[in-house]
Amino acid sequence: MANVKIVTDSSAGLTEDEIKEHHINIVPLSVMIDGTVYVERETITNEQFMEKMIDADTLPKTSQPPLGKFVDLFDELGKDGSEVVCITMMESISGTVDAARQAAQLTSTNVKVVDSQTTDRGLAFQVLAAAEAAENGATPDEIVAKTIEVRDHSRLFMGVIKLDNLVAGGRISRAAGLVSNLLNIKIGLEVIDGKIEVTTKGRGMKTITKFLDMAYGEMQKAGHIASIGVSHAGAPETAEKIASHVHELFPNVPVVVRQTVPIIATHAGQGAFALMYYTD
Repeated sequence: MANVKIVTDSSAGLTEDEIKEHHINIVPLSVMIDGTVYVERETITNEQFMEKMIDADTLPKTSQPPLGKFVDLFDELGKDGSEVVCITMMESISGTVDAARQAAQLTSTNVKVVDSQTTDRGLAFQVLAAAEAAENGATPDEIVAKTIEVRDHSRLFMGVIKLDNLVAGGRISRAAGLVSNLLNIKIGLEVIDGKIEVTTKGRGMKTITKFLDMAYGEMQKAGHIASIGVSHAGAPETAEKIASHVHELFPNVPVVVRQTVPIIATHAGQGAFALMYYTD
């Protein structure tokens, strides 16, 4: 029977149960660590990546899915007459959405591509909403509209504890990174309209505490929160502490805690965390 099938990339912070329950199709990114290429979710887990990144001689390199991966999947999903809605990580950190758009022009399947303007659990919020809409018989246009609605009511806050990876990856200058590390500078980031913006910067962990207090305050003013995600780059204790606090604030809202995906861990570095939520 023809229907609408949902596709996303491996940066989406979905659980294995969610992927199976909602029949979500994943196109994997790849990551190269000291000359060895690994495929996300296939030959390396998020946890394994963190271990290898810490021990690596150089900063890992992440690669968007090849165009052919999208074309092949779109062709396969459309064999029974189904249409596809593909939701990818934000364009500002990856060319994945461009690959998906190009593939949509090459396949015979009707495909609509959405730039989620976020990633990790923030992307998962949109993918799950799209999957549920598809299960309820929504058209591709209705699914895209629902996805954008969730996107426009989502927030993503990220704390970066060590700036080494941002420097190595060229996100900030080496000189600035050296000075910042010497001064014990921490930064708070937020994804705004699909771009990563620095919203807080200061010395020591008090900066992170202040940043989180600001995020908690925004959550309390936000209205009805539908779901919350906490992700981390090798910092499970930090993530659990954040999750515990938001659970106290919003005891009836589900909180998913996960090790973040390689592309985020690569840029944010060891100890980074993210707090994400959306309102309905």
